[in-house]
Amino acid sequence: MRWALVKVCLAVTTMVVVAFAVPLGLVVKEMARDRAFSNAEREAAAVAPALSITTDRDKLERVVASAGADSGMAVHLPAADGQAALDLGRKRAADRDIEAVRKLGRASTTSVTGGSTLLQPVALGSTAIAVVEVYVPESEMSNGVGTAWAVLAGVGLALIVGSVAVADRLGVRMVRPAQRLVEGAHELGEGKLGARVPEEGPTELRLAAVAFNSMADQVVQLLANERELAADLSHRLRTPLTVLRLNAASLGGGPAAEQTRTAVAQLEREVDTIIRTAREAKPQTAAAGPGAGCDAAEVVRERMEFWSALAEDEGRKWRVAGVERPVRIPVARADLAAALDALLGNVFRHTAEGTAFAVDVHNGEDAVIVLVSDAGAGIPDPEAAMARGRGSGSAGSTGLGLDIVRRLAEATGGDVRIGSSVLGGTEVRIWFQLDGRGPEDRGRRGAVRRRRPRKLVSTFNRPRSLP
Repeated sequence: MRWALVKVCLAVTTMVVVAFAVPLGLVVKEMARDRAFSNAEREAAAVAPALSITTDRDKLERVVASAGADSGMAVHLPAADGQAALDLGRKRAADRDIEAVRKLGRASTTSVTGGSTLLQPVALGSTAIAVVEVYVPESEMSNGVGTAWAVLAGVGLALIVGSVAVADRLGVRMVRPAQRLVEGAHELGEGKLGARVPEEGPTELRLAAVAFNSMADQVVQLLANERELAADLSHRLRTPLTVLRLNAASLGGGPAAEQTRTAVAQLEREVDTIIRTAREAKPQTAAAGPGAGCDAAEVVRERMEFWSALAEDEGRKWRVAGVERPVRIPVARADLAAALDALLGNVFRHTAEGTAFAVDVHNGEDAVIVLVSDAGAGIPDPEAAMARGRGSGSAGSTGLGLDIVRRLAEATGGDVRIGSSVLGGTEVRIWFQLDGRGPEDRGRRGAVRRRRPRKLVSTFNRPRSLP
C-alpha cells in the first residue's frame, strides 16, 4: 500500500508539472523574442525622425552611425532626383524582402543568418520610402530563456520529490496501523489474549482498531465466562458428592464399602482439580435486571428440605427462620440455590457429625440478610478464608464456595461477612442490597441497620419441619 501511494502521487505530480511547466516554458521563450523585437522597433523609431527631416546622405550616414550601424542597423534609401539607391550600414536582408516592405508599407521580420531582421518602412516624401533594417541576433531572442527553463525544471523536480516524500509519510501513517492490526490479529490467533492494537492512524483504521480491541475483550470475557461456568457447575457437583460420601460412610466395613468410599474420594478430588483449573479467570456475575429475581424464602425452604434429610442421617439439629412470607431479592433462583448449597455443603464437610446449623432470613426495607450459622469449631481467620475465596484453593478447599457467594452478593451492591454465630461456631452473613447501592452507601440515611440477628424461638431439641 505504501509504494502504491508513492507511485500514484509520483504519476499525478509529474503530469501536473508537465502540464504547467511546458506551456510556461514556451511563454517565456515567446516573451524573450517579443522583448528583442520591441528593442529593435525602438532603435528603428530613433532613426525615423531624421529621415523625415532630411534626405542629405551625409547627414543620414552620421545619424545611422550614431544609432549603431556597426551593431546591426542599416538604412536602405531609394533612388531619387537622379541619385542611385543607397544602403547605409551592413545589409543582411534580401533585396526582395526590402522591396516587399516598400510596396506594402508596413513593418516585417525576416530570417537571416545568425538571427532575424526587422524591416521598418519610413516615408521620405509623397512617393519615396526608406527602409530601416535592425538586426536581431539569435542570442538576444533567447536571452534568459535557458535560466527560466532551468528554474522551472528545478521547481518541478522539487515538487515531485516533495510530493513523493509526503506520500511516503502518509503511506507510513496508514500502513503502520494496518501492520499493527495484522500483528495483533496474529497474536490473538496464537492464543495471546492480552494482544491489543493502539487506536491511532486514519479514521477508518482507528475504528478498525477500536473494533478489534472490543472483539478481543469480548473473546477474553467469553472465555472467562466459560471457565467460570465450568467452575460453578463443577462446584455444584460437590453437593451430590457430599451425599454420596455420607452414604458411603454409613455402609460399614467390607471390600465393597471401602472401594465405594475410595471411588467417592477420588471423584471428589477430580472435581476439586477441575474447579482449581477452571478458576483461572472469574468474571463478575451480572445482577438480575429490574423486576427480575426470585423469592429467597422459597429457595431457602426448598434447599433446607434437601439438606434436612442428610442432617437427620448425621444427627444434626437444624433450624430455619424468616421464610414464612415471600422475600424478593434481585438475583437468579439458580444462583441463590448454588450459593446456599455451597455454604451448607461447607457445614457438612468441615464440621463433625451431630453439629447443629441454622439458616435465617431477615427482610429489611432496602436489603435482605441471609445468615448461615453452625455450632462447629468456627473459623480462626475469617479474612484468610475470604482471601482464599478470591484466590486459589488451599487447606483442602477450593475456596470457590465463598467466592460464589461473594460475587452473588456484590452483584446486588451487597457483601459477605464471616463472624462468630450465636450457636458458638461460624456465621456467614450474606447482604443482598435491594436498591442497587454499594457498600459505601450503607451508612447513609435510609440504609438497613446492621445488627446481630435475634435468637429464634425454635430449639435444636425439636427440629423445625418445613411447611
